[in-house]
Amino acid sequence: MPDSENIQPVTISPIQNEAELFQALAIREVVFIEEQHVPEGIERDAEDAKAYHVLAFQGGHAIGTGRLVMLPQAPEGQAGTWAQIGRMAVLQSSRKARVGSKLLQTLEEEARRRGVTGIKLHAQLFALDFYKKHGYEPLGAVFMEAGIEHLEMQKKF
Repeated sequence: MPDSENIQPVTISPIQNEAELFQALAIREVVFIEEQHVPEGIERDAEDAKAYHVLAFQGGHAIGTGRLVMLPQAPEGQAGTWAQIGRMAVLQSSRKARVGSKLLQTLEEEARRRGVTGIKLHAQLFALDFYKKHGYEPLGAVFMEAGIEHLEMQKKF
């Protein structure tokens, strides 16, 4: 058991500048392109320019990222203002530090500040239990995205 006194706290902050955005993109590149073999051409998209991005830091190093994108319309069968959380990525060496939960909570707080009715996301199947623990409900059938099986999930506020 590691000595808890030596564990650096994890902090989450909004991306402030281009350099921090490049750190987020680098984390996504490691996790999605190198580890999960997502084609490089689809990992980055037009949403990156307008999304609200966050970085997780530990000991001065960026170790995780995620983004929130406001949706132009509510998902089918829903009303109100909706957002989508995506590109959640944590470096392998930091995956046991509850970094993903902290990223998700920070993105949800921003969504609430923006007055959203609900959030949708595309969860990789291995992450379903993680999102269920945070109140997301699976919706519809499994679909392929970037060569990986996903399921849409939603959470209403």
